[in-house]
Amino acid sequence: MLCAAFAILIAVMLASALWLGSKALFIKSELESAMTLVPVVKSDVIQDRPVDASDAVKKLTAHVSAARNAADDPLWTVASAIPGLGGNFAAVTEITRSAGDLTSLGIVPLVKALDGLQWESLVPGSPKTDLQPLRDASPTVASAAHAIRASVQRLNGIETGSLLPQVTQPLSLAKDQLSSIADALDGAADVARLAPPMLGDATPRTYLLVVQNNAESRASGGIPGALAEISFREGKMTLGAQSSASDIGVMSPPLVVEPEQRQIYSSRIGKFFQDVNLTPDFPTTAATARAMWERKTGNRVDGVISIDPVALSYILEATGPIAISNPDLLSLTNGSNLPTKLNADNVVRTLLSDAYANIEQPKNQDAYFAGVAQEIFGAINGGKGGAKSLVAGIVRATSEGRVLLWSASTQEQDVLAKYPVSGSISGSSISPAQFGIYFNDGTGAKMDYYVKRSVQLIEECEAHGYGRIRVRITSTNTAPTNAATALSSYVTGAGAFGVPAGSVQTNITAYGPVQSNIETALVAGEKTGFAANRHSSRPVGTLTIRLAPGQSQTVEFAFGKIVQHTKPVVAVTPTVQALKDVVLETKSATCAPPA
Repeated sequence: MLCAAFAILIAVMLASALWLGSKALFIKSELESAMTLVPVVKSDVIQDRPVDASDAVKKLTAHVSAARNAADDPLWTVASAIPGLGGNFAAVTEITRSAGDLTSLGIVPLVKALDGLQWESLVPGSPKTDLQPLRDASPTVASAAHAIRASVQRLNGIETGSLLPQVTQPLSLAKDQLSSIADALDGAADVARLAPPMLGDATPRTYLLVVQNNAESRASGGIPGALAEISFREGKMTLGAQSSASDIGVMSPPLVVEPEQRQIYSSRIGKFFQDVNLTPDFPTTAATARAMWERKTGNRVDGVISIDPVALSYILEATGPIAISNPDLLSLTNGSNLPTKLNADNVVRTLLSDAYANIEQPKNQDAYFAGVAQEIFGAINGGKGGAKSLVAGIVRATSEGRVLLWSASTQEQDVLAKYPVSGSISGSSISPAQFGIYFNDGTGAKMDYYVKRSVQLIEECEAHGYGRIRVRITSTNTAPTNAATALSSYVTGAGAFGVPAGSVQTNITAYGPVQSNIETALVAGEKTGFAANRHSSRPVGTLTIRLAPGQSQTVEFAFGKIVQHTKPVVAVTPTVQALKDVVLETKSATCAPPA
């Protein structure tokens, strides 16, 4: 009798094990199928395919529900209580519940909310501009973000020490994916909350628009050129008073520059509008530019928007070519080789090179720069181009640091500071292991159009428990060998600031992560001195290079005492080049495991 009972017990245990094994395989299959549908839903939403998005969500929901029901099986629940092994079953149950939250509390309501949005209504200046759907979507998006964040916290609370590899791997993947989705939802919630008031929903807003000129580098892009007031009322955009940085004149007395940045970049930041962005910290630049504009014009603005010609080319990809219609602008192009139609392919070269070859007077060059910006924004205001492609172009420019935004409202700026669009060099928008390489022209001319650069992080083996990174910067002056005579004196500088015509002088500033140190600097493989400082607890090193036409130079900064063990990233000054050609793939070291 005892033997029979024991045999029955063994049979039950084997059957239970087989049952649990089949359930585990089923849950794994259903969750994997669900995860493949998440990017499908995302793509359908972005491409404005509501029917396809709805179908994908139904399939996603079915897979997640099946996995969750399997994990709620009574036998699975009993197995979760088994000492030692039970933690694996409990962890899988938590993963399925989080997947259920992602679907029911995040994706489903989010897709419904976005289904009510009309892309055309989100474009400032469009005749169909309507911010109400965005306002309506805001609570739903915020609720979805909160729900997914709570799921992430529950997964992070799971003790992984006793879990099997077959469980820890999907658990880690689930945490990473949910965290990524939560970050995206947090961003969407902030946009839905901030966009209506910043676009003049209740009260009209006016911003100072600064067009940076990459032909003369500054840390955040290029020397400020055209300036204009851009206003929003209930989402409708109008372009107001226009000027140029040179028209602002010299600030007397200069504006106060905080000590750390004054030490690195000099007091010129507070004296000349052309130098407000010698610092890579855009909040400093924007607040200074706003104060200068108000002192000069008497007009108070609610914030500052910065953009560069490459970003304008992305906008022209959406609007299509625009014909120059402004009579004053046409008069500047008469008898020249400048185009009468601007498009995504010619606008950068036109603004940063051809305009200087065809228009002699700097004042007229500034007028041409401002006029082109006015034509492009006029095209946006006239509803030219597809809304989705226009938004995509602006998002692309923002991701490359070519569009920056600052609000004079402390509450709004606190939210903006969480994202790269703020252009901050400190705070939550900065990765723990973030480096920064920034370029400031030292030629006093427009030669940076001809400079090609690359930046690469090179990981080295840890030393005494700290990380080590070298940052390699290679610069090449591609100007023609006869640049001194072939290019205009305005472009070369004609040696006015001690740099031979045709040569390019650049001040390279390198930032490391918080608490790290810059140990050495090399130029052409030789150790060299550099100016060492600190900015917001980040180490800062600066040195100067000069390149004759055709010459290349490689600079390396070696950083040590890096305590952040996260993936290193690097931010760079936006240049005429595509970002993918400037920031090269990080070179990883092959290190022996620690003893």
